[in-house]
Amino acid sequence: MKKYFFWLILLAGCSTPNNPDDSTLANKNKPLAEAGTPTSAQWNTHWFDGKAELTSYRLEQARYGEMRTGEAVTIFVTEDFSASKHVKLDRPSATGADRVPVLKLNLTKKFQTGIYPYSLMTSVFTPLTGTSSLKVTTSVQEWCGHIFMQYNLRDGGYAFKGLSYFESEGDETGNLPKVLLEDEVWTKLRLNPDQLPTGTIRLIPSTLFSRLHHHPQQVVEALTEWEKTPDATFGNRPMRIYKISYANPEPRTLRIAIETGFPFSILGWTEAYNDGFGKPVPLVTKAVRKKTTRLDYWSKNTNADLSLRKLLE
Repeated sequence: MKKYFFWLILLAGCSTPNNPDDSTLANKNKPLAEAGTPTSAQWNTHWFDGKAELTSYRLEQARYGEMRTGEAVTIFVTEDFSASKHVKLDRPSATGADRVPVLKLNLTKKFQTGIYPYSLMTSVFTPLTGTSSLKVTTSVQEWCGHIFMQYNLRDGGYAFKGLSYFESEGDETGNLPKVLLEDEVWTKLRLNPDQLPTGTIRLIPSTLFSRLHHHPQQVVEALTEWEKTPDATFGNRPMRIYKISYANPEPRTLRIAIETGFPFSILGWTEAYNDGFGKPVPLVTKAVRKKTTRLDYWSKNTNADLSLRKLLE
């Protein structure tokens, strides 16, 4: 058991290997055609520049039937991923067909509930081809304890495992069919928003929402559509809003606003649902973009780099 948790913690690190041959963006100068997608000079210049896209958001988060203020951050970056091990490759040039270039999203949220803090993170790994994501992980840390959920695409479906300090959840494993993951909507919006489905579809709800609301892992139906009217909440600019409306396991509506042109930056999102235990009340979680920058943040880890945080304030 101790060995298991050691490796779990190790895989969560984001340090970059010291060997210049094996950097996170080892293939940054290679055309997308090598990954099986149409070559786009514009796409390559943006996503293979050796940096990550960092964006901060003003967060209003519903929790325990009240609104909390905090901050959300999205980190989008391309990297070389192992098709077999589902981890970032240390030496991609030596792995041959096992190398899969992916767009990785780390979405973090931090907010306070009374005296104690919440720290949330979801990671998504989606091939640049826009095919089904290979892996999703979500963790929640707060003073009562912490919980974890992981999905891996194996044998034509998603194998999941969860760890929780709640008795009703405990340790769980299972399998679900390969359908759209709500968590991968975020990466697919950045890769090619027009490939997202519309209409009534089957999908797997957000791992983060399922964990926070103690829902079982399951496939449900939802209505997906593009809103035609811009929302002033996200600024007076051209935008598109992708909307997902659930009836089960409880009513919930997620709306993600993106810029209309490449690179389809995320302007913010809203998530409406009933929140709170005992007598839930209708609340709307909201995130609105503050600042965005491109930075090789993994190399900016000294005390001298602390001032760079102002780029996101």
